[in-house]
Amino acid sequence: MISDITLGQFFPGRSVLHRTDPRIKLCLTVFYIVLIFTAGNFYALGSVVAFVLLAMACSRVPFKLYLKSLKPILFLVVFTAVLNIFYGAGDPLLQWGFIKITKNGLLNCVFVSVRIITLILVSSILTFTTSPTQLTDAIERLLKPLGKLHVPVHEFAMMMTIALRFVPLLLEETDKIMSAQKARGADMESGGILQRLKALVPILIPLFISAFRRAFDLATAMESRCYHGGEGRTKMKVLKMGKQDALVLCCVTLFFALFLTLTLALPAAR
Repeated sequence: MISDITLGQFFPGRSVLHRTDPRIKLCLTVFYIVLIFTAGNFYALGSVVAFVLLAMACSRVPFKLYLKSLKPILFLVVFTAVLNIFYGAGDPLLQWGFIKITKNGLLNCVFVSVRIITLILVSSILTFTTSPTQLTDAIERLLKPLGKLHVPVHEFAMMMTIALRFVPLLLEETDKIMSAQKARGADMESGGILQRLKALVPILIPLFISAFRRAFDLATAMESRCYHGGEGRTKMKVLKMGKQDALVLCCVTLFFALFLTLTLALPAAR
């Protein structure tokens, strides 16, 4: 399960999305997440899903990686869907005692499940096609106006990127520690909840030690390279928007026009 978590991983490539300006990708990701939760009928929701599938195809990232990113949240999707089925308002379609299934419950089940899955896929597209360095530059450039209010924009962007990059590293380290403990005869899969929690103690201690060691090594490497924050720093690769970025924005604008048409012209799902 730990090896299935793909948050923060970057898949190198030369696709259209890989070469798109990271500032545009970051803004469009936030914009698209808003659209996911504003889709009020199945036609608008279907256009959202279709656009996500198109973006996945344009990224040229193996489809199995996207499926791998969905695996850790599968339980959450199923659990949320079941709750929405049984807690919908309206006349019941089926009923067993106090348990009832309504039409609104089924609609909410579909909408919530699709929204969660689409949200994860959109986030995965961003991280798969954007390197940590590009994310840092994009966040710093977008938040640059806050620097006039004495907000440490560069340090904030650096911390966010390092935290995102540490996720796959710590997961990989956790997997190695668990494999080492199992090789020494540790039983982590049998027994009750308390017994399983106790079995995690031999994993957490070396994991914390490894995390602090990595943080210390990173701080030492940054100091040895005379890193002192964002003041006076220059960029080897300056972010510039080109014709390809304009084409991406045109495609998104057309999609947004279609989304508004489907949302406003057609009735909401009930």
